[in-house]
Amino acid sequence: MIDDQFSPADDNSTEEEKLEKYSGEVDWGYLKPHYEAGAMIYVDPELDLKSAGMAFAKDDQAQVKAWLKSGDLVQPCNLHAEHWQKEKTQFKAMIVRPFVLAQPVQK
Repeated sequence: MIDDQFSPADDNSTEEEKLEKYSGEVDWGYLKPHYEAGAMIYVDPELDLKSAGMAFAKDDQAQVKAWLKSGDLVQPCNLHAEHWQKEKTQFKAMIVRPFVLAQPVQK
């Protein structure tokens, strides 16, 4: 479970340490409020979650836009949410304020 009691922005760790600290395995119930707030980003399983997190943390807009264009990053829709709820999907998630990046755990 991700400990999001404290904001990563207030943390004096390196970017890599923050990504590691604010990462973990969660269920859909944890992600649902972030999805509803428009703050969840789906990360394709073929893309390394840590690489995606680092691009967000370093504000690498060109890389993020390229991944959005290619479909490697997606803002989920209601169909995604319904499927994840029904399937009780588990995710690897990472907080990179203001977003939560989420990638389904491969079974």
